[in-house]
Amino acid sequence: MVGLARNEVAEMINTTLCYIERNGQYLMLHRTKKKNDINHDKWIGPGGKFEDRESPEDCMLREVKEETGLTLHSYQYRGLVTFICANTPTEYMHLFWSDDFSGTLLPCNEGELEWIPKDKVFQLSLWQGDRIFLRLLDRKVPFFSLKLEYDAQQRLLSAVLNGQALDITENAAK
Repeated sequence: MVGLARNEVAEMINTTLCYIERNGQYLMLHRTKKKNDINHDKWIGPGGKFEDRESPEDCMLREVKEETGLTLHSYQYRGLVTFICANTPTEYMHLFWSDDFSGTLLPCNEGELEWIPKDKVFQLSLWQGDRIFLRLLDRKVPFFSLKLEYDAQQRLLSAVLNGQALDITENAAK
């Protein structure tokens, strides 16, 4: 890596998020159970950190199974979200969507799972940038790259979609 000492590696995290859709609803996870969770009290899709030797698909399938009890039969890799928040390592979130699954929901050790009508999702406590990529998912935008930068109070400072800066004041109002 350029600019780093010989044995130094930039700290970064790879994670997955999967938005599972059923009858106009998303399966959302209200993160309430983990201590020191940057997502505490936020609603997000199932997902989590990569384990050694996992691909984005491997991680997403494992995390969905562990957190929900559901097995995905098909899915779409929809985007890469670069998540930058003050005082935390850069996180690369591999974003997936699926509407083809089987199984029965199980209790989740990270919070409560709930099917939320898509038109009600924006009433939940979400990261401001999640509102941007959830609209992209809903509009079925092809694979995208979204960079989101937050301050230490979790306020969105900037958003860049496919290399183009977005007006975050406009996106916050929607």
